[in-house]
Amino acid sequence: MTPRFSTRTPQQAIAALLDTQAPRRLLVCGASEFPALAAFQAAHPDTQVTLAAPGPLPAAQASQRFDLALVVGCLEHMGKAEGRQLLAGIRNLNASRIAVLADLQACAWSDTDFFALALQASERFERDGQVLSLFTYDLLEYKQVPDWLNSRFWANPENFGKYWW
Repeated sequence: MTPRFSTRTPQQAIAALLDTQAPRRLLVCGASEFPALAAFQAAHPDTQVTLAAPGPLPAAQASQRFDLALVVGCLEHMGKAEGRQLLAGIRNLNASRIAVLADLQACAWSDTDFFALALQASERFERDGQVLSLFTYDLLEYKQVPDWLNSRFWANPENFGKYWW
């Protein structure tokens, strides 16, 4: 199966994601400056942007909650175990939405490494032989509520929502 490449550039995809999500608090790990971020900051000066270098989050940032976390140009400068720890920590503690832009060849990751962290492959970009992949995670879209999770399937539906045991 040949991967399909997006007609957009990575910057356009990140800009669209930022416009769609419109975060008030944004965590950016890795690349501190890129055009999509600069354009978003100019359009949304009230958004608090926190920058973090590649590697574990400093304690001051690790204790905060963000609306969106962008990991751009970060995993290429870290070991795989350290990268897993960073993404899982951000996903579990710091942000309900994550977007990761990575060169899988440069960071020696595969799609399944991201799938194991519950991220979805959103888009793939190719230019001059370099392939970048965008992976996203949104807690609200992670799992749909199953249809059996309601009072109709309880043994005693009249007790649904009445008792906590």
